Amino acid sequence: MNSEFKRMKKLFLFSVALMSLFLFSCEDDPKNARIEVWLTDLPGDYQQVNVDIEAVEVHSSEMDDDKGWQSVPFTPNVYNLLDFTNGNDTLLGSLDLPGGRISQIRLKLGDENTVMDDSVLHDLVTPSGQQSGVKIQINQVLVEGITYKILLDFEAGKSVVKTGSDKYLLKPVIRAMTTAQDGAIKGSVIPPGIVAISLMAGDSTVTTTSSNEGGDFLIRGLDPGIYKLVFDVPDDTTFVEKPDVNVELGAITDVGEIQVGQ
Repeated sequence: MNSEFKRMKKLFLFSVALMSLFLFSCEDDPKNARIEVWLTDLPGDYQQVNVDIEAVEVHSSEMDDDKGWQSVPFTPNVYNLLDFTNGNDTLLGSLDLPGGRISQIRLKLGDENTVMDDSVLHDLVTPSGQQSGVKIQINQVLVEGITYKILLDFEAGKSVVKTGSDKYLLKPVIRAMTTAQDGAIKGSVIPPGIVAISLMAGDSTVTTTSSNEGGDFLIRGLDPGIYKLVFDVPDDTTFVEKPDVNVELGAITDVGEIQVGQ
């Protein structure tokens, strides 16, 4: 019965390893960082401030396409900024980028911008100089394997300007705050190959993954804390453990080479 349990366990872990290898190779490039662009607002004196956002782009010094501008996957929409006050926010989109510096976010605005003042809805006119896109300074160095939240604080009260002729202009005042959301662990197994890996926090399994054919592995999206790595040796009934792996916010812990076989 014990041997049958071990055989079934091996089969299960091998299946996990194959699935993890597929995800690792197709979706989770260890050379990429991930950014999430969110929108929030400070309260203003208007009843509505509706902003038509048609595209979100980020400038990465690591990319050559269109002089470094990369489009964030995004569905054009009209946002009432006052829906996102008092700590509320909304996700605009996310994008994987190579590690390195990003310098700016650019919002491309449409024509459906309006403001409600004294229960009357007025058109918001965007000055011609900003119709090509509103640029917000970022200047953040992305670490490979780490997820970053970029919070765009669109200050509605300062962004709407009422003229003497009772017209309303949209002159966006936006500041960006960038924070790392997680940490990660990377390393490699020796000899190279697919090895099932369990990540433990105390007695609980946090996640399971595997090394790829070259022996490399990356576990991202982790809360700061102390973890243990458990490697299932492919041709044996034993395990190799790596205890006391410290994960810090915004950093990748490199555990180096782990010997799991001859």
